Amino acid sequence: MMPTVSFASVLTRFFTQRLIQQRHASPHTVGSYRDTFRLLLRFAKTRTGKDPSRLVWEDIDAPLISAFLDDQQEHRGITARSQNLRLTAIRSLFRYAAFELPEHADQIQRVLAIPCKRSAHPQIGYLIRSEVDALLAAPDQSIWSGRRDHAWLLLAVQTGLRLSELTGLTRQEVQLGTGAYVHVIGKGRKERCTPLTKQTAAVLQAWLAEPTRGDGQVVFPNRYGGRLSSDGLQYLLARHVETAGEACASLRHKRVSPHVLRHTAAMMLLQAGVDTTVIAMWLGHESVETTRVYLEADLELKRQMLAKTAPPGGAPTIYRPDDALLVFLQNL
Repeated sequence: MMPTVSFASVLTRFFTQRLIQQRHASPHTVGSYRDTFRLLLRFAKTRTGKDPSRLVWEDIDAPLISAFLDDQQEHRGITARSQNLRLTAIRSLFRYAAFELPEHADQIQRVLAIPCKRSAHPQIGYLIRSEVDALLAAPDQSIWSGRRDHAWLLLAVQTGLRLSELTGLTRQEVQLGTGAYVHVIGKGRKERCTPLTKQTAAVLQAWLAEPTRGDGQVVFPNRYGGRLSSDGLQYLLARHVETAGEACASLRHKRVSPHVLRHTAAMMLLQAGVDTTVIAMWLGHESVETTRVYLEADLELKRQMLAKTAPPGGAPTIYRPDDALLVFLQNL
């Protein structure tokens, strides 16, 4: 008989040793995995009646995980993509356990064999220039929060920083003056420097010259001087999009998220003729293949490509109805 293994002990080692010490996973990855296992443990409690700390490894098997994923889709309404992200976190734990618990190989392999959900890949959303201008004009710059929001909106659209990179940006990571740039540590702990335009640098310089709140380290603080939360920034963005929609009708029908601002920065670079390999470095993509989605979404670029091709032959044909008597006889 195999000895009983505490699920809590394996999960704890997975986070502390595997993710943090060995892989040096980013806070974003750790947070995403943490949320997945919180939900899984709550679901397991309803199924097994055990508190999470009392669960043993055998409790978290393939049928329970499959039921958890189905429950997430049916009752929480998550998309197939979000469901696959949950499964990715769970698979990562079980791949780690394959080395830690070889005696549970059968259970582990059954979990690893759970397939991902097939999902559609819609084209990315981004803003055109008139929509960008309306959004940047939306914050009330006569007040402190409006000047802050105008600054981070401009920075997001120009640099394509991720949501976590915007909220976590510190003064030490902003270099102004000649050759102005921002330095961030992004997804996968990849460092990158992104140059700033003269306009963006001037706006940031004016913003950083204002009296600081809190310890003065966060570039875009909340009203108390602390770091803006992700939910807080998304709420502010939604409010400004609603305001901008009054001046730009096309914004009323668009779902604008911080990632849409990132896509907008990429599309502006692409439409300016910047190569996709450079855009991949600009955005901090792991692979240039990730940047291909911008090529697929750029309709104007496709029109330019079409104009360079030799069109196949073809001529319109004018419709002429049949003789009325023949039509009458045909319908008998």
